[in-house]
Amino acid sequence: MTKITTQEIAQFRSQLADDPQAMEVLDLIEDCEGDLEDAAMTLAIKAGQEPGRTNSEWLDALARKWRAVLCEQEYRDDLVNSSVGGMMSRLKSIPEFPKILATPVLIYVLKQGVNSFCEPLDSLK
Repeated sequence: MTKITTQEIAQFRSQLADDPQAMEVLDLIEDCEGDLEDAAMTLAIKAGQEPGRTNSEWLDALARKWRAVLCEQEYRDDLVNSSVGGMMSRLKSIPEFPKILATPVLIYVLKQGVNSFCEPLDSLK
């Protein structure tokens, strides 16, 4: 289970204050007592996705599916510094990406550690 603290939620709120959907997602994460996977599963079902795995496996699989985008160098430095605005815009510009899940996916990557999450792609270079 990936938990985020109320302080971390507050940091994301300040970065994403101009994004009403992200604010709603952060409210849900807070309602789920910081359990990121639980909130992501709820959002996935709301978005018409049919997660067939446990919460933690499903969010991890979704993040890995989009790893190439999440680890693009032009946004990666921002993510390493916990700045999510640029990558949030990038994800929301991709028609196939479930936009309501952008916030939990980005938080998940940050909690895993951006460099360790992107390491499998780095070894291909």
